[in-house]
Amino acid sequence: MPMRKLLLLTAVALAPPALGHTLFLEFADHVLRPGAGASVALVNGTFGSSEGVVTRDRMLDVSIVGPGDERARPDDSAWRDVGETSWLDFETGDPGTYVLGVSTAPRTIELDAETFHRYLRHDGIPDVLAERERDGLLGESARERYSKHVKSVVQVGDARSASHATVLGYPIEIVPLENPTALRAGDTLPVRVLLDGAPLASQLVFASHASHHAHDASGGHTELFEGRTDAEGRVDVPVAEPGRWYVRLIHMAPAPEPDVDYESLWATLTFQVAAAAPTPWPSFTIAAAAGLVLVAGAVLVSRAK
Repeated sequence: MPMRKLLLLTAVALAPPALGHTLFLEFADHVLRPGAGASVALVNGTFGSSEGVVTRDRMLDVSIVGPGDERARPDDSAWRDVGETSWLDFETGDPGTYVLGVSTAPRTIELDAETFHRYLRHDGIPDVLAERERDGLLGESARERYSKHVKSVVQVGDARSASHATVLGYPIEIVPLENPTALRAGDTLPVRVLLDGAPLASQLVFASHASHHAHDASGGHTELFEGRTDAEGRVDVPVAEPGRWYVRLIHMAPAPEPDVDYESLWATLTFQVAAAAPTPWPSFTIAAAAGLVLVAGAVLVSRAK
């Protein structure tokens, strides 16, 4: 292995975990029964490990959209906290594809220069880091206003519907252009990123697959994709492995107010991918196998004579 690549891999392995708490809507299984009780975790930390509940006053919107595109908005009584995780309990309805969403109110924090730039590097915001280096701001602290806008797609029963493509109207949003519940390992999921309802070009997007060890050093995931959206806000995400996936991004831009330096909008989309379909034997292979059986049978008969 070339020394430069070896050094890069070593640096990645030794890098500290992401500083920000990413927000996810997490299901243990994205296939649910119609007309039954269900629960989804609002995980505030890393995939599979929550480090703090989300208080109800921060939830500007909680939505469930199923077949027929009717939008339900559960109230605070549907939530419960278990340890550091917030749980939403709800009832599924008719068979179909459902999308769930949570949008939070903004908060403002101030970070010293070293912490802020480490956060930009490890949470995937290289453009802002490059701008601050260009403008001579690497020694300056930063005040950031952030909010988080998360979605999850699940399948209820067998019949699929188009609810996966519902636009919830969040400040930033990841919209799957194909139904994730129909995907199999090896497929590709096209998604569109919307900023205030309009396609967002050149946005850096990441996709990760849930690891088998949800509480290991990986933070419960393996990052398998990094790409940028095109002029239409679209990026094609390859999903090579079966199981639970998430797509994530952080959009950061200068804030218009003089007392805030940056505004960041965080988004995630969680979904589940089925295992690849078994590869059928080609007809010529079946014919060849049948021929071998006939030959072997003939040999056995001739020896028996």
